[in-house]
Amino acid sequence: MNYNKAEFVTSYGLSSQLPKSDIPEIAFAGRSNVGKSSMINKIFNRKSLARVSAVPGKTATINFYNVEKKVNFVDLPGYGYAKVAKSEKERWSKLIEKYFNDDRNLRLVLSLIDMRHPPTKLDIDMVNYLIECELPFVIILTKADKLNKKQTEERLKNIVKEIPYGEEIKMIPFSSQTGQGVEEIKQIIEELCEEA
Repeated sequence: MNYNKAEFVTSYGLSSQLPKSDIPEIAFAGRSNVGKSSMINKIFNRKSLARVSAVPGKTATINFYNVEKKVNFVDLPGYGYAKVAKSEKERWSKLIEKYFNDDRNLRLVLSLIDMRHPPTKLDIDMVNYLIECELPFVIILTKADKLNKKQTEERLKNIVKEIPYGEEIKMIPFSSQTGQGVEEIKQIIEELCEEA
């Protein structure tokens, strides 16, 4: 798969707008400001394919990116940003739920969690939801470059206990700065899309 050929397709703000899923999809889920846009840009080796915002809560739509007309990469709205109106949070929630409950050709969900801190209640809720729905997922531990070796070892040891079924879930430390984890993530994506 040639990641350099990724292109932005379109954004959807309402669940009723979501198109049919006719090719494999890889979804990115995580709380606001966890680094989803930075991760997408790093995977595609582009600086600004996905807009990175200094203000959390900016991804209020589901954004579709496509690679060679073969795979859709889907950036879901970030959850958990407190300074957003309740009605807007409900719209995001419906959008995410409709996406997951739709009959989609979903190959993998990349569930992003900030490695520096214990997962939030919403992070845990997302993991439980993915398990409950039997959706294939991997946890991406973002901002790995912000920790030194000792801190990284400590967080990896603890996060296994902090996440439900942590010992059974694949977790990949990732950094959009250094590229740590990128090749491993690409390999998983390609294997799953080939199976399709």
